[in-house]
Amino acid sequence: MNANAEFLNYVYQNSQMGVDTLQQLIGMTDDKALKEYLEKQLTGYEKFHKEARELLNQNGFDEKGLNTFEKVRTYLMVNLQTMTDSSASHIAKMLIQGSSMGVTEAVKKLHQYDNDVEKDIKKLMEHLKDYEEDNIEKLKEFL
Repeated sequence: MNANAEFLNYVYQNSQMGVDTLQQLIGMTDDKALKEYLEKQLTGYEKFHKEARELLNQNGFDEKGLNTFEKVRTYLMVNLQTMTDSSASHIAKMLIQGSSMGVTEAVKKLHQYDNDVEKDIKKLMEHLKDYEEDNIEKLKEFL
């Protein structure tokens, strides 16, 4: 796969995972401050998702979203992990873990394809990584 397409599809899938997960978690928390932050975070992931889709289409690539299995698996994992503990602290911990995986994968891809990706596409990946890192820091307040 073309490095540009791989980068953009990573951003597309990562942001889709963020959107899907946050939509699910917003309805599970009674903590007003956390809910407000999750809604703000959701808006950010929606922007990344839209921008990645637009860049994929502009560059002649098809977007490869999460497959049905991945969506169902994530939905079930969120439900299982919040079944016994839906506290703000537990939800924040789950999201920190997810964002940490996102940062790790973004850094890995940035190193792997350092000179093979167009600057605007690389910049989008760097912004996503920075966004994930910011989310981790802000979510620590809820631990």
